[in-house]
Amino acid sequence: MSTATEAPKHTPFHALHLEHKAKMVEFAGYDMPIAYGSIIEEHKWCRSSAGFFDVSHMGRLRFSGRHARKFLDHVCTRQIYGMQAGMIRYSLVCNDQGGCRDDVLVYCVDEDEYLMVCNASNRHKLLKHFAERKGEFSFKLADETDSTAMVAIQGPKAMDLISRISSTIPTMKRYNFMVKNLVVIKLLVSRTGYTGEDGVEVILPSAMAKLALGMVLKDMGGDSSVVKPVGLGARDTLRMEAGMPLYGHEITEEIDPVSAGLEFAIKFEKGMTGTDADERTGKFIGQDALRAIKAAGPKLRRVGLFVEGRRSPRQGMPVLSGGQVVGELTSGCISPSLDRGIAMAYVPAAMAAIGTAFEVDLSGKGMAAAVVTKLPFLSNT
Repeated sequence: MSTATEAPKHTPFHALHLEHKAKMVEFAGYDMPIAYGSIIEEHKWCRSSAGFFDVSHMGRLRFSGRHARKFLDHVCTRQIYGMQAGMIRYSLVCNDQGGCRDDVLVYCVDEDEYLMVCNASNRHKLLKHFAERKGEFSFKLADETDSTAMVAIQGPKAMDLISRISSTIPTMKRYNFMVKNLVVIKLLVSRTGYTGEDGVEVILPSAMAKLALGMVLKDMGGDSSVVKPVGLGARDTLRMEAGMPLYGHEITEEIDPVSAGLEFAIKFEKGMTGTDADERTGKFIGQDALRAIKAAGPKLRRVGLFVEGRRSPRQGMPVLSGGQVVGELTSGCISPSLDRGIAMAYVPAAMAAIGTAFEVDLSGKGMAAAVVTKLPFLSNT
C-alpha cells in the first residue's frame, strides 16, 4: 500500500485507463482500473469474446547465475530441476510452517536463468525472504517490475486476435512461453491466464508498452472490436468461476497448500541426480511441515459452495452446520455466468464431500442455504 505521502504508482497503461473512463482504485500501491463500466458486462464479454487486462502491477523477478535453479528448488514447492527452456510451472513459496508466502509462476529461460511472476502485494515480502535465505547460493536477482509492463488477453476469441500477429503463438501449449519480436519490440508471450479462458499473458518493456498496444489493439473498445478492456472487478469474478485461489483469501501465511487443494504443486521428492542431489536442492522450505500435514491429513479443506439467494456471499461470512459455526467464506460473488451465488470456504475435512449442506450467515442479514459443489464452478474453465 502507498502511504499518505506516497501517491499510488501508475502502470504504463494509465492513460489508456483514463481514456476508457475507468473507475480507478488503489491496489497494492498502484492506481488500477476496477471497471470501465459494468463489471457483469465486462465479465460476459471475456467469456464470449476477448478481454484486455492490465496486470503490470504483478511482480516480475529475474534469477540468473550458477545457483539460480538450485535456489528456486530450495524456495519453491514445485520441482524446478528438469524444466526445459520455454516451460512454466505454477508453484507455492512457503514458510517453515508450510503456510503460503505466495503462489507464483516460474518461467525457465535457460538452465541458469528464470523469471518469477508473483502477486503484487507480496513482491517486497518475497524480495526480503529471498535475501534472507540466499546463504551460499550464487545467483543474481533483478526486480524487473518497474522496467516492464504485463498484460493479459483472455477469452475464446483471444487466439483469433493473436493469430493476426503470429502463426506460432496459437500453436503453443498451455504453461509454455516464447519470445517474439514485434517490429522493434521484444515480447515474452505465455499461454497462461487467471480467468479460466484460453489466452496469453505478455511481458514487454515499459517504454514500448503504448506503442505495442497501438499496433496490436488499435481498435480496442470500439463497436466492432473483438477485445475490450476489463478491470479488476471482473478479473475476480472470472477467477472465482474458474475456482482459482487468490492470495489473501484462499491462501495466506496461515493456510497450507495441502488444505487449499494445491497438492499438485508440491513435489515432496524432487528427484535430483548427480551433483544436484545435495541437501540444499533436495529439500525445500516448508517441506517437513507439509509432509506432516499430509501424513496426518489436513484439518480443513477448501471447498466450492453454491449459495442460495440473491445476496452476494463475501469473505469472512460464517459457515454453519447444525447451528454451529464450522468455517468461513474466503471469497464469494453472484456468478455472472451462472446467475447464482458461488463461494469458496474452508470447512472441516470430514465435511468437505460434494453434496454436504451448510448455511451461510449473511452478515446478520439472514441465513442462506449452501451446498458443496465441485470446483471449478464452470466445467469448461
